[in-house]
Amino acid sequence: MMNKEEFIQLLQDKKYKTAQNILSEMNDMDTAAFLEELDAKECALAFRLISKEKAANVFSCMSSKMQTYLVDMFSETELKELLDDLYMDDTVDMLEDLPANLVTRILKNLDSNKRSTINKLLKYPEDSAGSIMTTEYVTLKKTMTVKQAMNHIKDIGIHKETIYTCYVTENKRLMGIVTAKSLMTSDDDENITNLMNMNIISVHTHTDQEQVAHLFRKYDLIAMPVLDSDGCLVGIVTFDDAMDVMVDETNEDISRMAAMEPNEKTYFETTVWQQAKHRILWLLVLMFSATITGSIITRYENAFSAVPLLVSFIPMLMDTGGNCGSQSSTLIIRGLALGEIHFKEIFGFAHLGVGF
Repeated sequence: MMNKEEFIQLLQDKKYKTAQNILSEMNDMDTAAFLEELDAKECALAFRLISKEKAANVFSCMSSKMQTYLVDMFSETELKELLDDLYMDDTVDMLEDLPANLVTRILKNLDSNKRSTINKLLKYPEDSAGSIMTTEYVTLKKTMTVKQAMNHIKDIGIHKETIYTCYVTENKRLMGIVTAKSLMTSDDDENITNLMNMNIISVHTHTDQEQVAHLFRKYDLIAMPVLDSDGCLVGIVTFDDAMDVMVDETNEDISRMAAMEPNEKTYFETTVWQQAKHRILWLLVLMFSATITGSIITRYENAFSAVPLLVSFIPMLMDTGGNCGSQSSTLIIRGLALGEIHFKEIFGFAHLGVGF
């Protein structure tokens, strides 16, 4: 991979074709990471060199800070072209982090159908299945044959986020699931009803996203259908979004294990005051508990005077207690994250000897 200085030199020398060829050979995620290392103006110039087919995927991999800058820099035509190729769930994720003025500008450049869908997705509770789902999926009819289904996928598949799993619906109700593998390995005149799997793992729009991620891990799914309160199919959650949820939830658990409030921003995006705000409450709690420990030790000053050797055991006992607490909290929090432990089982820890 070309280093940053060499690439910047290409831009300065206006060797745009060479720079474009370099970007076209890179993976979408690597391209996004590479552009993030550039200055804002250089990033905007380099992004315009990326092919239209690749630009949307690269944009969705970028940080919200860089997305905000690029959206602000784009012309109306460039913005509309990007939004046309951007998947619905990625568009919603972007809108949640953008300033209000840019959100208004983006919504103005969307057609009425997309704008209506996005407004619905934005209304779902944060951290719910509805907030991370996409509405771009393939639906099939029960009356279709394999040949008709394949032709249908060829017609619309390019605009869908995934075609590996297709959904058989009737009046918007989910009847079954058909995989691309079963379609490609079956006869053309085979009916869809003979191939579809009716043992469906699904969630509702208000299901917590952590539960969704747990189901992905448990059943090794590629995508999961999302149903509304009436049992109608309204979207799907794909495995890449489920993995993002797993990472976010793990970061949240680790922060709580370290006695800090979870923070969605990166370390360098967080100000000193925000860092202090996330940590001060637990630091005060720990300081209060340390004060209690100090008062207990003070009560035994006479014993320490009589046997000074006892003082040498204090650091050992305090460090052992701290280490024991860290080990116990790590085991319990990790067990909660993996679904091995539930809050209803809180009284079942007595046999563990308070964490041991």
